[in-house]
Amino acid sequence: MLQGINVFAENLSNQEQTIEIIGRLYDVARPEGAFSKPVTQGEYTVITAADVSVSLGAGYGGGGGNAQEEEEKETTQGFGGGGGGGGVATSRPVAAIEIGPEGVIVEPIVDVTKIVLAFFTAFGTMAMMFSKMKNSG
Repeated sequence: MLQGINVFAENLSNQEQTIEIIGRLYDVARPEGAFSKPVTQGEYTVITAADVSVSLGAGYGGGGGNAQEEEEKETTQGFGGGGGGGGVATSRPVAAIEIGPEGVIVEPIVDVTKIVLAFFTAFGTMAMMFSKMKNSG
């Protein structure tokens, strides 16, 4: 279960814009993105922890040219270039950290949907393999 997805893809005309995008993704990956601000109620303080993933891609291309045709005595010149980039940042809760008079307790947050999907994927793969083994022998 993904709690938040930030997706962006932009046309980048220069490297300064790419550096700005990298900085924005870096901000997401800081510890403040993985741990919430502490919430205190009485003697208890709770902090949530999240699994944060950040991916980035950027590229630039260039070109050139200087062709001269001898028969027509015509010179052709050209040049091209471009760049682009994009990234994605995802976050999902993984634990709640409780700090109280008894000490620190870490309660995992279980993603039941992910577990069920993994079970059915594994079961389907085993069923397919058993079917192939039965048909081949």
